[in-house]
Amino acid sequence: MGICSSSQITRRGGSMKLPPKAMVIGLDGGLQEFKSPIKACYILSQNPNCFLCSSETMFIGSHVPHVTDDEELQLGQIYFLMPISKSQTPLSLQDLCALAIKASTALNNLIFQPFLAGHQLGCEVPDRFDMAEMGSQAVEHGSRRTNLDQQPQGW
Repeated sequence: MGICSSSQITRRGGSMKLPPKAMVIGLDGGLQEFKSPIKACYILSQNPNCFLCSSETMFIGSHVPHVTDDEELQLGQIYFLMPISKSQTPLSLQDLCALAIKASTALNNLIFQPFLAGHQLGCEVPDRFDMAEMGSQAVEHGSRRTNLDQQPQGW
């Protein structure tokens, strides 16, 4: 069995903490992360038919305020790229829910990506444990049985 660790995710008080990054969620739900502040004009130059908005300034029934070109994206904040066609339309509950689902999906992919990558690099997570035999210090891994009080052969 392998041991995996990540210097990017720390566990404190039972919850996972990620280093602060500015996160931009695109129209397709893709996530861009920025470890240092970046000007909005950089993002907008790559997405000419969009405007950028902060998740902190979105309210149902009101127009979504645009992040200005010269504004720096703040670390720890989530931003959305929105089509310009939505710039004069009040935000509906359905719109907000759709954005929340996009953000949730993007963040889940971000959190689980290091674990999936670690598994591809050879780190193993047991398929199952035989809890009835844990008292005799034996663990069943897939179809292979390992006694914890003995060194596996070939080590």
